[in-house]
Amino acid sequence: MVFKFTVSSAWRATRTLWLLMLVSVSVSICVCRAASSLEEDSAMENIVTEKRAEESHRQDTADLLIFIMLLTLTILTIWLFKHRRFRFLHETGLAMIYGVLVGAVLRYGIHVPRDISNVTMSCHVNASPATLLVNVSGKFYEYTLKGEIGANEVNDIQDNEMLRKVTFDPEVFFNILLPPIIFHAGYSLKRRHFFLNMGSILAYAFLGTVVSCFVIGLLMYGCVLLMKQVGQLGGDFFFTDCLFFGAIVSATDPVTVLAIFSELHVDVDLYALLFGESVLNDAVAVVLSSSIVAYQPQGDNSHTFEVMALLKSFGMFIGVFSGSFALGVATGVVTALVTKFTKLRDFPLLETALFFLMSWSTFLLAEACGFTGVVAVLFCGITQAHYTFNNLSPDSQDRTKQLFELLNFLAENFIFSYMGLALFTFQSHVFNPMFIVGAFVAVFIGRAANIYPLSLLLNLGRRNKIRSNFQHMMMFAGLRGAMTFALSIRDTATYARQMMFTTTLLVVFFTVWICGGGTTQMLSCQHIRVGVDSDLDNSSSITDGSERRSTKQESAWLFRKWYNFDHNYVKPILTHSGPPPHGHAAPLLRTPRPLPHQPSGL
Repeated sequence: MVFKFTVSSAWRATRTLWLLMLVSVSVSICVCRAASSLEEDSAMENIVTEKRAEESHRQDTADLLIFIMLLTLTILTIWLFKHRRFRFLHETGLAMIYGVLVGAVLRYGIHVPRDISNVTMSCHVNASPATLLVNVSGKFYEYTLKGEIGANEVNDIQDNEMLRKVTFDPEVFFNILLPPIIFHAGYSLKRRHFFLNMGSILAYAFLGTVVSCFVIGLLMYGCVLLMKQVGQLGGDFFFTDCLFFGAIVSATDPVTVLAIFSELHVDVDLYALLFGESVLNDAVAVVLSSSIVAYQPQGDNSHTFEVMALLKSFGMFIGVFSGSFALGVATGVVTALVTKFTKLRDFPLLETALFFLMSWSTFLLAEACGFTGVVAVLFCGITQAHYTFNNLSPDSQDRTKQLFELLNFLAENFIFSYMGLALFTFQSHVFNPMFIVGAFVAVFIGRAANIYPLSLLLNLGRRNKIRSNFQHMMMFAGLRGAMTFALSIRDTATYARQMMFTTTLLVVFFTVWICGGGTTQMLSCQHIRVGVDSDLDNSSSITDGSERRSTKQESAWLFRKWYNFDHNYVKPILTHSGPPPHGHAAPLLRTPRPLPHQPSGL
């Protein structure tokens, strides 16, 4: 019995052991298969991700190729126009036409097959976060907000994605494309004629821009109230929005007119007034628009009038403009000292690279500090041209002039091409005929309120009067361009901003094509002389005593004081120019003969 029991126990133990081994092997096989399946799924997912990344890369490359081809086509057509002496359409207007044509083709001529089989319509959230984490079977995926899509556009999601690809981040315009345009304006400024007309230029740029902003804002507010009465307003539109619109469309950019002025050698005073105003009022419009946005009364209703909030916005305007101005000048002074006290001129490539980086970093530094990069980089360019340029080697002088001229040309034409493209590719346009017509009327009246009353007041104190035909030409030449577009596209989140962006785009189109194209005819109609054989740059030396005395009498009082102080004290410190002989002040406006490589306008 003992033996039988022992055998039975051993058999049961052996059977149990075998069962355990079989179960273990089965479990191991299942686990291995599951792991293998997971690895295969992961590998397949990686392959799909890589293929999508490659497709996205190709799409981005194709989008950039579109813009490169637009610029190439524009340059070839510009050559043809210059060869045929055709001045009715400038290169910026041409770039916009090509952009409109390509935008129309992208919007209506190309259709991407729909593939929304994997779209889930049942994920409900109460807000629209910028980043969304989704848990799918234990795996977390990150999704980024790209914007709202209308209910009627869900089936065209692939087309929307394609159009979104050619829509740039607005910060690209501010941080990449605007700095070389603004810096070139300051670096190529005709300082001699700018300072001769400095009082008038400052009046047009500061007081005139503010007057234009409030005139346009008030007229547009009346238009908005009328639209509300007749039921043509589909969302909120406050008085501060109207003032913001007035600020952004007060930024003039007569690049077309000035290019024609330069070709035809128009009167230097008219050129200086128009160019100086356009350079400075861009900076004023940027700071003014940011001050209007900062207007914030206390309490629940943030759109009521409050004196303290108004004074705070005015103080912000003064503080931001002054801080940006000081930062730009300081960067220029630092660059001048570095180029003076080092041997960088022995290595022109390094010298040019440092000059370029210091100048561009001025814009970014101002924006990072809460100031305005446009104002900072503008006055940095003026300071660099006045001081640092004299310390550069001849090779670097030539290189910096050509480099920023090239960057300005490419950036400006790129922006105007993109304007034409955005007319069809931007997905949140709000076309309101009543608002558009009101905007055109307000812009015209605002420009007139800027030019004519101020010219009347300025002529009371000017020896060289601003003639009526000059005033009419300045009125006609108040084009809107790159700065207006960049300010309007920076924020298109609300209904009011979308309507403003659409209207701004149409205003830019009209002024560039019609006003810019009619510049030559307007000059002839107003009997403004062309072909004036006068030195436009400020580097010419005035050797004749009678000319020097005449220029001294016509100069602004502030300029006379600053010129003597600058020539006797500041320039010897920041440049290689030695101090004047003891007891002898340099004659006013007498500047050294230009170097062989000195750029025109410096």
